[in-house]
Amino acid sequence: MATTAIWDIKDNLKRVLDYTSNPNKTEVKEHDYQYNGLNQIISYTTQDLKTEKQLYVTGINCSYPTAFQEMEITKEGFNKTDGILAFHGYQSFVPGEVNAETAHQIGIELANLMWGDRFEVLVSTHLDKAHYHNHFVINSVSFVDGKKYYDNRENYKRMRDLSDSLCRKYRLSVIEHPQQKGSHYSQWNAEKKHELTWRDFIKEDVDFAIAHSMSMKQFYRHLQELGYHIKYGKHVAIKPKNKERYVRLRSLDKLGNYTADKIEERIYEQKFVKFQSLNIPKQKTKHFYYHGNIKDNKCKITGFKALYFRYLYLLGVLPKNAPHKKRVHFLLRDDLRQLDHITQEVTLISKKNITNLSELEANQYFASDKLENLLKERRCIYNKIRRCKNPEKKEMLQQDVESLSLQIKDLRKEVVLYEGIKVRSISIKQKLQQIHEEEKERDKQYRENKKSKGVK
Repeated sequence: MATTAIWDIKDNLKRVLDYTSNPNKTEVKEHDYQYNGLNQIISYTTQDLKTEKQLYVTGINCSYPTAFQEMEITKEGFNKTDGILAFHGYQSFVPGEVNAETAHQIGIELANLMWGDRFEVLVSTHLDKAHYHNHFVINSVSFVDGKKYYDNRENYKRMRDLSDSLCRKYRLSVIEHPQQKGSHYSQWNAEKKHELTWRDFIKEDVDFAIAHSMSMKQFYRHLQELGYHIKYGKHVAIKPKNKERYVRLRSLDKLGNYTADKIEERIYEQKFVKFQSLNIPKQKTKHFYYHGNIKDNKCKITGFKALYFRYLYLLGVLPKNAPHKKRVHFLLRDDLRQLDHITQEVTLISKKNITNLSELEANQYFASDKLENLLKERRCIYNKIRRCKNPEKKEMLQQDVESLSLQIKDLRKEVVLYEGIKVRSISIKQKLQQIHEEEKERDKQYRENKKSKGVK
């Protein structure tokens, strides 16, 4: 089985080539290259460490050493040197299913079938990961007629179909019934990491509005009360206060549970259930009471800790065993995705007993100073290792380096957390102030409505 992808390159041509062909660039992250230009892409895809000294690099309608120059000549010859410079294609195989030679051969055949009749292509097979994968750098301008390549749905479908056909030819597994439409990258990435996305929050609010509505009119009013702007039309779309783009309700779910008809049907069904439940006698609610003096157990919390505890309460994290948690305000929804960082910051504040900014800065200063001294100490040991000829002493020095490296790692993390607390505390104060003002305004409107209706 092979997965495929393709995207465009708009950056500087030569800079990208120089960057990606540098064999010393051994720490390049794979998700970084898609934002770079043609020269860097060619160099990245042909790195010595990734391709076994260019053994698995093949040029189609061009030669590897002069691929950049040949692509440039084609562009200049047809006076098309701006806009999209090239396209970067990707084909990845299941770990252990294919060897390097076969993976590269499939890549060459795919490139020839897909682009070989009109475009210059560089095919590189990377062996640095458990899954062997091919990279294709395709010149955006045809050397035949100067026309540009268009990366549309039809062409991508052809690329995927050709890839599947070649996998069958070489007896590799193929997904016979792929999904018609994939998730947005952010949605897919969040699902992979088991994180919440903005779409999840919106879906949660829509479900809440449905559950508390007896009609479509009430449903839309609840959404407005939750801070959404609504765009009516053939497909109803909503937008949170702090977002720029509208989201169609029907796009919240692939199963069609959020179309206007389905929402109305769900409201009608629960309306029927509510009427049915009116005839069912209510069970007596059990009440539990705490015996003891609560005041004796109270502990005054102030400063940063109090700010973070209030914040965690509004996020619904505290108290842990609350029977009915309040709905999280929309201003705080995005922070739910950063709970790991927030928890680490709260833990550090509690551990160091930090109550104010001056104490925070003092702790940050001492941690930074200690980190700098440890880095100097490690540097000195590295120099000793270089000069040392005694294997036993060299091994002892190496152990010292490993011990220092662990301390340095912890201190770096601590310094980053201090900086994070400083930035986040300002953000928390601003958000809490905005929420407080909204609540005051809502209470004021509620009192005015009661007064206008003559309710005491």
